[in-house]
Amino acid sequence: MRATVESVAADGASLSLRTRGGDERTVLVTPKTRFVLVAPASLTDVKPGAFVGVAATPGEAGQLKAVEVHIFPESMRGTGEGSRPFDLGPGSTMTNGTVSARVDAVKGPALTVTYKGGEQTIVVDPKTPIVTFEPGAATDVKPGAAIIARGPRQADGSVEAAFFLIGKDGLVPPM
Repeated sequence: MRATVESVAADGASLSLRTRGGDERTVLVTPKTRFVLVAPASLTDVKPGAFVGVAATPGEAGQLKAVEVHIFPESMRGTGEGSRPFDLGPGSTMTNGTVSARVDAVKGPALTVTYKGGEQTIVVDPKTPIVTFEPGAATDVKPGAAIIARGPRQADGSVEAAFFLIGKDGLVPPM
């Protein structure tokens, strides 16, 4: 669920959110809920050997064009490794893997991302959002924060958050 925090219960056990689609939702916070900050980064932070996630859409001549790039901390190496369909639009993909090459070309830099069983080369436009992940805490979830909440839906329609991705310092996570 991609949303903005409207309010936090006094005991911190639930949040009222407004989704990007305008719906109101309740998310439950448990002692097992994890918190991760999404912080701005740049293409210079994407180095060979880095473990990344790249959301992409089909571009010119069958090339993949990056919509966003996520630089994972070393502790998250292997998370979601592979390439699969993604929900950002028709033909979009998410590729998580290790940067095996970065090439600066006429149409912009291209990253070759290698994963178990394959690789993808993806063109990165200078305007492509690039972010990294940092440890977060429950105190980072405040009214106005842009978040992504993931977890199972409960019988009453609420979601029990397994984790939150929280935009750091007003950042709206591009995912």
